[in-house]
Amino acid sequence: MPNLKMTPISRRAAMRLLGAGAAMASLPKLAFATAGTVADRIAEITSGKPIGDLEIWLDMPDIAENGNQVKVSFEIDSPMTEENHVRQVFVFADGNPEPDVARFDFTPTMGVCAATTRMRLSKTQSVHVLASLSDGSFAKAETTVKVTIGGCGG
Repeated sequence: MPNLKMTPISRRAAMRLLGAGAAMASLPKLAFATAGTVADRIAEITSGKPIGDLEIWLDMPDIAENGNQVKVSFEIDSPMTEENHVRQVFVFADGNPEPDVARFDFTPTMGVCAATTRMRLSKTQSVHVLASLSDGSFAKAETTVKVTIGGCGG
């Protein structure tokens, strides 16, 4: 068996390594999105345009027993004609590491604007649905989901 020699390090170098390790361990806790992050993302998409009223039915549980798979379902009342249709729908969560959860693209040939998916929620938070319409306007709906266990952040 070969004889390996240990290289001594100074106390100062050891303290730097410990400090860097502590900083790295605390970074994930600081990396969650906030309501302000979601608002900034919505403002970026809408280019500051006002958000109008449109009926958006958002179906999510009030309490999610497990944050690993939370059902999100939406339906938007739109005629889905060439002149008047929903182009895109964005889903945001303001407590996850990344605020963008999903983006759905729609065309008039689809006939209806609805989708269902599952997402992971790290903690109790608000979920926002933003719809981009063919005339350049926007509509939004939001709800709060209480996550009791699981999730992606504890």
